[in-house]
Amino acid sequence: MGTWGTAISSNDTYADIYSEFFGLYNDGLDVAEISNKLIAENQEIISDNDDCNNFWFALAKAQWECKQLNKDIFDRVKTIIETGAELEVWQQLDADEKEIKKRKVVLDKFLADLETERPKAKSRKKKIIRQPVFEKGDCLTFKLENGNFGGAVVLEAIRDNEYGHNLIATTRINQSNKPTKKDFEDAEVLVMNFAIWNNKPNVKWYLPIRHKHIAQLIETTDSLEVQKKYDINSSTFGFVADFDIHIIQAVDEQIKSEETKPRSTTKLTIKELIKNKSRWKLW
Repeated sequence: MGTWGTAISSNDTYADIYSEFFGLYNDGLDVAEISNKLIAENQEIISDNDDCNNFWFALAKAQWECKQLNKDIFDRVKTIIETGAELEVWQQLDADEKEIKKRKVVLDKFLADLETERPKAKSRKKKIIRQPVFEKGDCLTFKLENGNFGGAVVLEAIRDNEYGHNLIATTRINQSNKPTKKDFEDAEVLVMNFAIWNNKPNVKWYLPIRHKHIAQLIETTDSLEVQKKYDINSSTFGFVADFDIHIIQAVDEQIKSEETKPRSTTKLTIKELIKNKSRWKLW
C-alpha cells in the first residue's frame, strides 16, 4: 500500500481509483456502469486486506460527489470505519500512535461527509488536451531540505491526451554539487521504507495539474536515452499530482529515516529502467 499521509486521498490506490472513475465519468458513462467496471477490474486490490479499504473509500467518495452513493457501498465503508478495521490495518503496518489518531479523525469526518446530502452533483468536464511538462529522458534536479541536490529521471512522456502524464523515477542522489549526466546514469532509484512505506520504488506517473506553482523548484540539466517504452494503460505505477510532496519531500523523508533506520535492501537502478536488455551475448 503506497501511502504518504493520513488523508483519505493520500495513497496510490485511492488516487488511481478516483482518477479512473472521473475519467470514465467525463467520457459519459453512468455511475453504476463505472462502479461495476472498477469492481470487476480491481479484484486483486479488493482481495488485499491491506489495501481494499482505500478502494471502497475512493468509490464511495466518487459516487457521493455524483449524488449517487450506493447504499451497499456506503454500508461497507461505514462498517470499515465504525468497527476500527481501517485502524487495525495501520497498526499492522507499524504506523505510530500519532498517525493512527490523525487517521481516525480523518475517517470520522469522511463518514460524516458521506452521511450528508451533497447539494449538487459534480459536473462532467469537457476534456482538455494537455502536453507533458517534461520530455522523455529529462534529468531533473532540485534542492533538498539539507541543502544538497536531489534528482529524478523522466522515463516517459504521454502527449496529446487529457492529462499530459510523465513517468518519473526519483533517485537517491543527495550531493552538494549539481548532478551530472553520469550521476544520473549511475543513480539508484529511491526505494522508500520510511513511515508505512514498504520497500516501494518511487516511480510514479506525474499529473502536472498544479505544476505551475512549483515549477521554479525544478531544473532540467541534461537528458538520457530511454530505450524502454512505458504504457500508461498497462502500467502498475501509481499516479501523483504534487512534485514537491511526492518526489522532493519523499527524498527528504527517506534521508531522515535512514538516520535511525537501515535503508531498504531492495535495489533498483536507473539503468535498469532506461535500457532494454541486449538479446546478444558477446564473449
